Amino acid sequence: MRPRLPIRRILFLRPFRPPNTTNPRFFALNSVPRTRPNLPYLSSTTIYQPRNRYLTTETKIWLKSEVKKGLKITAYVYTFFVLATVIAFGVHFEIKERAYNPAPEWSWITRQFYHSAKGKEDEETRDVAYTDYAAAGQYYLKIIARLEDPNIDGAGLIEQGEGGILVEGIGKTGYDIANKSEPWRRGYYESLMGAARAAEHLEDCVIDTKRGVVFPRSMVMGSSNPNPRPVPVGAYSAPKEEDCEPFFAAPETFYMKILTTSGFTEKQRVDAALAYGAWLDFKNSPNTALEMYKWALDIAASSSPQDKPPSDPKTHILSLNTTPPSENLLTATTALAIHHATTSNLSLALPIFLSVLRARRSLPEPPPSPPSQESPSKSGIPNKILDVLKSIFIQPPFPPSPPDGTHPPVRTAHEKCLEAGLMTNIGEILYASQSSSSNSIRSREDGLAWTREAVDIAEEQLRLSRTSSLQSKSQELDKEGRKACKQCLQVALENWEKMVGRLAREEREGKIKGRVTKGSWWAVGKEDGDVVGRWGSEEGVVRDRKRRIGELLDIVPAPDARGVPWKI
Repeated sequence: MRPRLPIRRILFLRPFRPPNTTNPRFFALNSVPRTRPNLPYLSSTTIYQPRNRYLTTETKIWLKSEVKKGLKITAYVYTFFVLATVIAFGVHFEIKERAYNPAPEWSWITRQFYHSAKGKEDEETRDVAYTDYAAAGQYYLKIIARLEDPNIDGAGLIEQGEGGILVEGIGKTGYDIANKSEPWRRGYYESLMGAARAAEHLEDCVIDTKRGVVFPRSMVMGSSNPNPRPVPVGAYSAPKEEDCEPFFAAPETFYMKILTTSGFTEKQRVDAALAYGAWLDFKNSPNTALEMYKWALDIAASSSPQDKPPSDPKTHILSLNTTPPSENLLTATTALAIHHATTSNLSLALPIFLSVLRARRSLPEPPPSPPSQESPSKSGIPNKILDVLKSIFIQPPFPPSPPDGTHPPVRTAHEKCLEAGLMTNIGEILYASQSSSSNSIRSREDGLAWTREAVDIAEEQLRLSRTSSLQSKSQELDKEGRKACKQCLQVALENWEKMVGRLAREEREGKIKGRVTKGSWWAVGKEDGDVVGRWGSEEGVVRDRKRRIGELLDIVPAPDARGVPWKI
């Protein structure tokens, strides 16, 4: 057989692709090389690295448009924010204007100070749980300084005497403000009374002149206070005595300025004198307080007819056969009776209270108010919407001036609440007075009866004022009247509870003593002594009455032993 040649085997051993060489043969490739030929005379010695153009003409145009849009949006946002702030401030200012009613002729800054001072004292609008008398007093002082400055808001003030009258320990007396308008005089009076209230609360405070911080005098470190009270945790450190000075003026500075100012109404002067007398009572100066109450009585009696004095000059008991006393005279006489009661002169206080109560019950009844006849054309929804828009955009008229107190009041719901307060005082005096042992029980029962009737009258007036359909406007209670009626009801109810509790305790102790003297101690709890007596039964009535009255006094009932609130 013919032998095979080795050539065919060699052909199959050849690789399918050329071997990897360092210098491949480009002429064997089908594709054209991607790089240009590098010839020596065409190439440069420096290495060129191509870079992309990030800021092109189109990019510049786009950036400019975006910057313009951003600036426009920012301007719109800031303009909206500024305008919204101005609108909010204007709305807030208008709300304060309608709430506190400063004088329209005052400057804008003085009115703003007045808003701030009233807001610090207002329980409904203040942002803290207590009254910041330090801030309120500073605002009132700024208002008074601006109102007494002839270059700001005090144009036309007349000093009494050449250069004013100076009183030692008090300073300059008041001005003659008779030529000023009634809103100006009313605002000036409110500022002086507000400063006096702040001075009463800040009398025991000093200010650290180096740090400008107010401290109670008991916290000052010095020779006059060897054992200072520690400051609260987180507060400023205690001041030194040599760095402190009184923070506020004395209250009599402002009260005497009101009493010596010419142009205030009789009621304003009487209220200032009574407030000053109450402050002197608080400072344990009864003799000076008595003279101040007598001064208030003289001011109140100045408007009464001169043919017969309205009260006895010595005992100050109101006369019977005279015309009805004025509101100022009733208020001043009641304050004098309270002064006698607090100084343990019960024999002088009780006749005055009885004469004032008799005078108030003899006041004329208010005339019946005509029924409101609202036409259907004015009670529709469009008219109500129109009224709301008018109240928003049209400023309401300035409130009318309050009564000057020179005329007798009418027997409204507020006056009936004041009658309940007088009955509470009479009941307390009768219960506390023990002229003799035989009349002691009788006096206690009489005092309890007066107090019980005072609770009934005050509760009735509060419930009538809360009903939707009132017979007349005389049964309505304003904010001050509701506050006075609630205070009277609360005090009378507390007195009733204490009186009955004491009588019930004595009743139980008397039963125990009687059972012990009657037999051995084994008889305790086996006789009829366990039956609840008269005062024990009334003690339960007082508890039920207190729970029922809690809704009128806005008192949340305390939980019972099981932790479940009482249901009223």
